[in-house]
Amino acid sequence: MTAIERQELLGALRESPGGVLATVVWVRGSAYRREGAKMLVRPDATTVCSLSGGCLEPDVAQRALEVMRTGRPLRVAYDLEEDAVWGLGLGCGGSVEVYLEPLADPLLLAFLESLEGDGPSLLATPLSGGEGRLLFREGRWQGKIRPQALEARVRAEAERLLLQAHPRAKRLDLEEAQVFLDPHAPPLELVLFGGGHDAIPLAALGRRYGFKVTVVDPRAAYVHEGSFPGCRLVLAHPEGLPEGLLTERSYAVIMNHHLERDRKTLAYALRSAAPYVGVLGPRDRFHKLRDALEAEGFPFTPEVLQRIHNPVGLDIGAEGPEEIALSVLAEILAASRGYGGGPLRERPGKIHKG
Repeated sequence: MTAIERQELLGALRESPGGVLATVVWVRGSAYRREGAKMLVRPDATTVCSLSGGCLEPDVAQRALEVMRTGRPLRVAYDLEEDAVWGLGLGCGGSVEVYLEPLADPLLLAFLESLEGDGPSLLATPLSGGEGRLLFREGRWQGKIRPQALEARVRAEAERLLLQAHPRAKRLDLEEAQVFLDPHAPPLELVLFGGGHDAIPLAALGRRYGFKVTVVDPRAAYVHEGSFPGCRLVLAHPEGLPEGLLTERSYAVIMNHHLERDRKTLAYALRSAAPYVGVLGPRDRFHKLRDALEAEGFPFTPEVLQRIHNPVGLDIGAEGPEEIALSVLAEILAASRGYGGGPLRERPGKIHKG
């Protein structure tokens, strides 16, 4: 699920608890959404969020009414290669499996609640060959899966999945069972060095798409709640930046509009574990920063250069702070998911990885 969808889903549940949760648990080939996409179906068959581009939702909503009547989960497969899905002749060339269940299981409700938290969580649901459920939350497991041997395997696979930097939902296909693993990772961090007017739309866009946003600037007039609502604000000069500000989950953008502050900030960022360090400004300006740091003995190895993004952002012809923010955040999203960010028409093979 995207951060926006999580907000919509959880907001809808707060307003009116109950209904049926539909989750994509398996995808083969081309499909609009991937594993983990969710849709809430209310008792009146209205929906919140989506599982496809609109082709599956009507049928899923009708099947959800059946789940509401029986109180039993339902597993439905859709073959998008067939021309018979609602008579639309979709021809998408893939298959999708959807799991529908009443919003009654305490472990499911606890998992949905965990989506608002900063800690990792994971819900393991047997689709066949097992019974029960497991929830990992706040550093411990809850629930049970039977048989016990299956629970041990599921726990081991789930713990491996949670160790990944960007875990993705998946159907675990074992000899004796199929289990859906639905992980939730802590939000990524967007750290902006510089609180100028062009940082304001980037911070807002980052928050909208689920990032924890930090804004760093030595000028008190620039870092205040009015300009950056909901953001962590750090008032500090580059030489006084706190330890641990940047981690392996931090995506940094240096936009001080001040050469000396940028030089010191760049050195600080490159000494951290941040996988992405964006530097606003043209190449000539960045070369001045690099030359100055190399003169101080800072090594620009191939590994270091791979983390640096300058000019920062995707090439969309952006003009003005809002469009530049869109360009920069698009590149950060692509980098965080292991994509290059080029045109889809130039991408060989499948659109989605895995």
